[in-house]
Amino acid sequence: MSSRTPSDQAVARHGWPQAVAVVLAGLVAMGLTAALGLWAAGAAELPDGAFPRVVAATVVTAVGGTIELSGNAGGLAESDAGLTVIPLSVTLVGALVIAAGFLRPLRHRAVAGAAELAGWAGRIAALWLLALLALAFAARQTFTFSVGDETIDELGDLFGVSPKVGFETDVPVTLFFGLLWLAGVLVLALLVSRAAPLPPRLLRFQESVRPAAYAMVVLLLAYACLGVVIGLVVAVTRGHAVETLAVLLLGLPNLAWLALTLGLGVTWNGQVEGPFGLPMPHVLDEVLRGKDVAELNLSTLGEQDGRVWWLVAVDAVLLLAAAFVMAKRSPARMRLWQHAVHMAVALALTVLMICLVGRISAHYGLSVLGIGDLGGDLGGELFLDPEVWTAIGLALLWGLVTGFLGGLLAKPVRRRGAAG
Repeated sequence: MSSRTPSDQAVARHGWPQAVAVVLAGLVAMGLTAALGLWAAGAAELPDGAFPRVVAATVVTAVGGTIELSGNAGGLAESDAGLTVIPLSVTLVGALVIAAGFLRPLRHRAVAGAAELAGWAGRIAALWLLALLALAFAARQTFTFSVGDETIDELGDLFGVSPKVGFETDVPVTLFFGLLWLAGVLVLALLVSRAAPLPPRLLRFQESVRPAAYAMVVLLLAYACLGVVIGLVVAVTRGHAVETLAVLLLGLPNLAWLALTLGLGVTWNGQVEGPFGLPMPHVLDEVLRGKDVAELNLSTLGEQDGRVWWLVAVDAVLLLAAAFVMAKRSPARMRLWQHAVHMAVALALTVLMICLVGRISAHYGLSVLGIGDLGGDLGGELFLDPEVWTAIGLALLWGLVTGFLGGLLAKPVRRRGAAG
């Protein structure tokens, strides 16, 4: 007869088989999202059966991995290329699935030992590193392509030095940032969920940290859901349904969370030149396209489309709702200035995260037979970078105001006692 307690049985339910299930579920969800998005973007037509490798590369970049681009054709052609962008739709899907799998065996318990939590997270991390290593070696491919000039293409075929471009993964960097991403997901999952246990030494922090963390996750997911609704409306009313689907499945949070920062008054500096472009909305491309660095903010966007000023109202409503949720989940003894400070710090950290993961950088240049400018869209550059310190300052200001007002609104309905 077994003498195990219910707590012991809960510990036994998150061993290696459960860790395998969590990692596989996360990878399958990310892989399917990336594959569908790339298919909608036309990547299924890539030559040499490259589609699965491009899917692997997309998953790698979604967790912070680095893909290195290269190209050459001996002495005939050389290329200089680089790409830095995180497909945040794939990132978000993976984070939600892995977080849910991590929390599932820990439900309905008030306290868990640090060793137990570390062991459960360590099993997931070990398997995650193995999976990342496999993806890193799978995410490499070389393509042979035409430069658009019949004479140069014939010379390349004659001498067997046709221009090639390829990509491969920086394995050490990918493993480091992939593990860092996983750690962030697991820690945030523990902070957000009231049903997840904490070590006894950390229980005193849950009253201030958990409600604020939960409110920020709700805010980000609300913007993502709003983006889905807008994307579906655009697909139905303006056509281009397949292209819109590609954006939703690959870069929806990139645009939705960019809109959040723009509504706060944040300025992003950027440039679009050559064949590159931003998928949607078109107004972003209109502001950034040119040979000079442009500012992307409410003022410059408003010159193209006055409707962007509605972003301020959307921000105000959703931030106030997030502050209300935070205050409602906080102890009744919490004072209004404390709600304001908690909201300000949480929003500042959230905006900082958006600034770090929302950067975009892409450039490509081709030189054939010493000719560096062949025309035909064979070179270009795109980048988008935020003014980080200004963004943090604006987030603190908005957080203080909405946190105070949210605390006032929640006062009549706030529950008694400490946070759960």
